[in-house]
Amino acid sequence: MAGWTLGIIGGSGLYDIERLEDRATLRIDSPFGAPSGDLTTGRIGTTRLIFLPRHGPGHAVPPGEINARANIDALKRAGCTDILSLSAVGSLREDLPPGTFVVVDQYIDRTAGRPSSFFGTGLVAHVSMADPVCPRLSGLAEAAARADDDRVTRGGTYLCMEGPQFSTRAESELYRSWGCAVIGMTNMPEAKLAREAELPYASVAMVTDYDCWRAGEDAVEVGQILAVLQANAARARTLVRRLAEALPAERPASPIDTCLDGAVITAPEARDPEMMARLGAVAGRAFCA
Repeated sequence: MAGWTLGIIGGSGLYDIERLEDRATLRIDSPFGAPSGDLTTGRIGTTRLIFLPRHGPGHAVPPGEINARANIDALKRAGCTDILSLSAVGSLREDLPPGTFVVVDQYIDRTAGRPSSFFGTGLVAHVSMADPVCPRLSGLAEAAARADDDRVTRGGTYLCMEGPQFSTRAESELYRSWGCAVIGMTNMPEAKLAREAELPYASVAMVTDYDCWRAGEDAVEVGQILAVLQANAARARTLVRRLAEALPAERPASPIDTCLDGAVITAPEARDPEMMARLGAVAGRAFCA
């Protein structure tokens, strides 16, 4: 079987991956518009990596304006086989203090107005999101994180809010009552689109603060979280290196690799040729099967 090409989507504070061998820059054109920035490709050991800063160079793109469709499409076109998301979040639980890395296993999507599917009129598909992350890649990411620091929790629900403002106290308390572990602004619709592109996806959410629910805590402000953000980003770079070094040379197949089989519901004779062409990178395998 073929080897790994691991896509890394870096969130707040993580704008580059250092010490890549055979480093190069890729500019990918997507039919869904411009991705957040150029891709950086290189190797760590035998693993090829492709890095994309989610918020673009200099953190110029706010959460609600991230073109997640273009980002996922570009990573797929560049040859990614799997995607690891790294993102800054607030904690909704006392036992997840700043500095904790949470390997997410579920989501609640509270975003609004963000295009959340590659499919649409002329080409309809329904993929399962019951288990929205890849357990294999999540387990490997957890092991890589624990090798450097034991402040790691496996499992937890990520509440994705629209932003760019932080929560009200009432919202923060509501999400806690729902059993959510962390809150952020970027993993949706990213995880949904990765699934439609048949890319196994894992998310490591890096806690920077307690949101605003905690009694006696000051309201969240960017200046207060920068030091934690920078420390988390340094650990994230180590996580990526350890993960890349630990991956087996041969990548075993995943059920997510073929999750579009049976998901496209539009009859072949009714499919829009222009949409099929537009989705050639993310879904072309399913059309040719």
